[in-house]
Amino acid sequence: MQQSGAAGGRGYALLPLLGVLFFQGVYIVLSLEIHTDAHVRGYVGEKIKLKCIFKSTSDVTDKLTIDWTYRPPSSSRTVSIFHYQSFQYPTTAGTFRDRISWVGNVYKGDASISISNPTIKDNGTFSCAVKNPPDVHHNIPMTELTVTERGFGTMLSSVALLSILVFVPSAVVVALLLVRMGRKAAGLKKRSRSGYKKSSIEVSDDTDQEEEDACMARLCVRCAECLDSDYEETY
Repeated sequence: MQQSGAAGGRGYALLPLLGVLFFQGVYIVLSLEIHTDAHVRGYVGEKIKLKCIFKSTSDVTDKLTIDWTYRPPSSSRTVSIFHYQSFQYPTTAGTFRDRISWVGNVYKGDASISISNPTIKDNGTFSCAVKNPPDVHHNIPMTELTVTERGFGTMLSSVALLSILVFVPSAVVVALLLVRMGRKAAGLKKRSRSGYKKSSIEVSDDTDQEEEDACMARLCVRCAECLDSDYEETY
């Protein structure tokens, strides 16, 4: 039997594999199961989603309630940050004021929320509680949130991806341009040796070809400029 850290002091334990709750010497079959991510990692200033998926044996009604709570690190005090019952009631006080948004759908068993503009001070433990009468017995899942600053390695990987997306098409265009220029040079050299004289139609075709080559060259230059500007904006 595995003791639940949040529930051990209340005299009950959870058998998660069996969906059974042991409460004051009595085994209770869980009619409502809740699943969350045990650990969530986010970055300062980037919206974070806290997932909460539930399964109930009863149909969803207007009596269904959802409560999200938060407990700071090294603290036993929890605070309510979101409540749902037919309507959304995010907290209107504290550090999470105006930063909690509802992104779930109760009819799909989704009780997820999101946190806007997260900071390092948001680190801590979040819990999701769902009650869908008569289904009120459920496990108590916890989510540990860790918010950090984006490091140099993450920024570098983003720049590398952007560079690949811009550089590869440019390289292909340059390669095709060089191949065509090489073929054209070889043809001109062969013709000059044989004393071949171009017709008016061939002269017109060569003019069109030169315009196409010039256009491709300008495209390559433009791609290179885009790559440079994107790199500068990233840093």
